[in-house]
Amino acid sequence: MQKFIIMGAQGCGKGTQSRLLSAQLDLAHICVGDILRWNIQSRTKLAARIRRVVDAGELVPDEIVEQIVQERLEQHDWNFGFILDGFPRNTEQAEFFLESYDVDAVIHIQVTDELVIERVLSRRICPECILDYNLIHHRPEVENTCDVCGTELIVRADDDEETVRTRLSEYRLRTEPILGLFERKELVFTVDGSKSIQDVFTDILEAAESAGSQV
Repeated sequence: MQKFIIMGAQGCGKGTQSRLLSAQLDLAHICVGDILRWNIQSRTKLAARIRRVVDAGELVPDEIVEQIVQERLEQHDWNFGFILDGFPRNTEQAEFFLESYDVDAVIHIQVTDELVIERVLSRRICPECILDYNLIHHRPEVENTCDVCGTELIVRADDDEETVRTRLSEYRLRTEPILGLFERKELVFTVDGSKSIQDVFTDILEAAESAGSQV
């Protein structure tokens, strides 16, 4: 069983690389952002609280994030392991996670702020399928139209430059310091996220294999 955390600033490619690694190693891809969006779409009890903070460009409170992560991990459908995407985002969340779970490696995708802004402003999403597109790396076959259901693609409410810069500041202040916690345990592998998707994936596979040889 292999358990990974993937980290990096918004727009670094965590989601894409997590899906590739999940398929390659048969891991459960646990994406906090997807779970939050599912709550909004399904109009759950948490939906209104989540929507307010997301639309304001703020981070969802720790207690909500910790609750949905714990509930997801308790499903125990990850026979071969999991890759945790979008969590932890601060030291408190990291400590909460490590109280109950261990991890084989933390994969850190490193990118510049300029590249993050370029990528995020190119993102589009299908409001029906919740599929992500990117006008740089993953264009729809028909302009501005979902390949699966034909729905017109939209820009996320929080995908504007001001919000992205705010989140980058939050990431540098609150999330990056977590790397120090995991580095002390010699668990962090850093890859260059400015490379092509396939090259980044190759580097991540090498890191995963290296982590596997240490456990």
